[in-house]
Amino acid sequence: MIRKNIFLLGLLAAILPGLISCSEKSLVKIDFQGSSAYPTIEIDNPNGSPVVFKSVSDSIGSIGFEMDGNTHWITGKPVKSDVSDSSSLFTWKLETGNKVLLDVKKKNGALDFSFQLISADTTIHATRWMINAAASDNEYFSGIFERVVDGHQTYSWKEGITTAVNLRNERVEMHLKPTVSAYAPFYISSNNYGMFVKGTWPGVYDFCKAYPNIVQVAFEGPDFQFRVYTEDTPMKIVQKHALETGPSFVPPEWALGPWRWRDNHYNKKEYFDGSAVHAPYNSDLVEDILMMKYYDIPCRAYWIDRPWGPGKRGFDDYKFEPNQFPDPESMIHWLNKNNVELMMWIAPFVMGDMADYAEDHGYALKSRRLKNSRQVLMDFTNPEAVKWWGENGPGKLARMGIKGFKLDRADGEKLLDSSHLYTYAGTSYRQNFNDYPRQYVKAAYEGVKPVLGNDFILFPRAMYTGSSRYGGMWAGDTGGQPEGLRSVIIGVQRCAVMGYPVWGSDVGGYSRIFTRETTMRWLGFGCFSPIMEVGPNRDRGFWNSVDEPNYDTALIATWRLYAKLRMQLVPYIKEQVKTASENGTPVVRPLFLEYPNQAEAWKDWQTYKFGPDILVSAVWKPDVKEHKLYLPSGETWIDAWTHKEYQGGKYITVDVPLYKTPFFIRKGADIQLPDLNKLYRESLDIAKVKPSMAELESKESWK
Repeated sequence: MIRKNIFLLGLLAAILPGLISCSEKSLVKIDFQGSSAYPTIEIDNPNGSPVVFKSVSDSIGSIGFEMDGNTHWITGKPVKSDVSDSSSLFTWKLETGNKVLLDVKKKNGALDFSFQLISADTTIHATRWMINAAASDNEYFSGIFERVVDGHQTYSWKEGITTAVNLRNERVEMHLKPTVSAYAPFYISSNNYGMFVKGTWPGVYDFCKAYPNIVQVAFEGPDFQFRVYTEDTPMKIVQKHALETGPSFVPPEWALGPWRWRDNHYNKKEYFDGSAVHAPYNSDLVEDILMMKYYDIPCRAYWIDRPWGPGKRGFDDYKFEPNQFPDPESMIHWLNKNNVELMMWIAPFVMGDMADYAEDHGYALKSRRLKNSRQVLMDFTNPEAVKWWGENGPGKLARMGIKGFKLDRADGEKLLDSSHLYTYAGTSYRQNFNDYPRQYVKAAYEGVKPVLGNDFILFPRAMYTGSSRYGGMWAGDTGGQPEGLRSVIIGVQRCAVMGYPVWGSDVGGYSRIFTRETTMRWLGFGCFSPIMEVGPNRDRGFWNSVDEPNYDTALIATWRLYAKLRMQLVPYIKEQVKTASENGTPVVRPLFLEYPNQAEAWKDWQTYKFGPDILVSAVWKPDVKEHKLYLPSGETWIDAWTHKEYQGGKYITVDVPLYKTPFFIRKGADIQLPDLNKLYRESLDIAKVKPSMAELESKESWK
């Protein structure tokens, strides 16, 4: 009798509409929709509309998978079993005799979903999974990646681009592309939910582009696991995800001050003014340091980009090229004496004798070649390779006293994407592709931490889930046109959503395009970024620009203004990066994270919070004299330039000469600032007097 009753209950569960959806113990409701009997999955969302996975049409279901090149959409009602307060298991039996299992678990206030295809034939497996989520007419989505739109990175700063922080109507491949390369398979919705796909397989997100009011999510792999967060605010969702994939790296205090770098360092016989070089170190580096000292422009870190070593690509064996960088140990000591730490460019490949060693010991991945030179890409799934590279690469430099590393080239420029090649760990190159940046920064972290303790920073160009534990984010190689600045204003906010709070961009842009107006605006934005790094200006200083004016008084003064202001803000920023690590609250906060109930907070993407007490509105368009921005309600805001007070909840318009980035202090905040207008006038006066490098050299003690 008991067996008969159990059978009848199972039969009823399989054929009666709504029975499972009515179960009080269900973590989700599963029902039919339309005539095709595709199941719908509904998640309760106490602070918004239910999160619903639903069919798109009569021919496109809610949940599907690919097998042998064919798409299969799941139909019918599943059998439910093994129910507890925190776990539910659903099984669909397919016509082929195979089964699809959905395991739903409640964990830390979120729901974990796991889909599996089960077959008696072990050669049968799914190769891709799809799920479709309903979206309301005005639903807003953000996260996923730092570039503005998918495709070649230059599309993100194409003239006339309109896409901003909101990803609605965009299609995004979750597959790393160089070189603007921070990715995370996580997005938040204005409907107070977030979705995070676990694993490293490539995928695709379509935010209502192919089908209005449908978010399509598809990922490769034999199974499909994702987490759905529901909270009363988007900020709480961001915090949870950041902590679960972090916690984020906390840089030392010096790394939060201003940085300077060039793309190439030439060791010339003359300085920019024609003075003969007598310094014992690289002339470009010496010129930068002495000129910044003369102008009283604070600099806490100086980084040297490739090429800096011997060999075709200037990167053989982690050695300094002696003609380009004579006496590097003494040079580091001299920099430190000037309160400057040295950072170096590194890559995930080795060259020279190290390339031979890596290949001989099986430490290499097959990879593309760059510009007809031999580079051996490290396999960071191999523990022996990680240890060897860490000790003989970044660890070796750390032992010299170098405390910062810019980690380039992990984002697909050299990686092969193959399902038929395998790493040391046994994963295919394709499955490993997205995870490679995390493996790279983790290997560097393990190489330098035993040497430097907590006194270092890693600054990778590419990020994926878990990378934030080991370093900050370098938004590298952005175009120097106004739309390039626009793209990084968007990028820092997307990265904040993704759980990458320690972030910096190349102030002025990286490309051969240099626009002095854009660079002046960018200096202000850089000051109010988690990391402020200035360069490269086509390998020149602002005292020696390629374009007129060659000696740019206003640009030098603006640099000094924001570098001095940055130093004032370092203690405040230090608290914010610690807070980000401890509770997941990002340093840069899109207005919608803190003021989600204010409609304008979702619209004014140029305005953001910098920590809890500073509100910044970045200007990017050329020839702008006035700027309109939204001040959130519930606070009184004090204009840092004029000290005028404004009640929030309205738009205001402010004057914005080129040197002025509008920012406001929340009334009641304990933030002490210099007189900004006076500081700029003082900076102009200092910059007007062009120094002699010969005189600056004569005052210097080199040892």
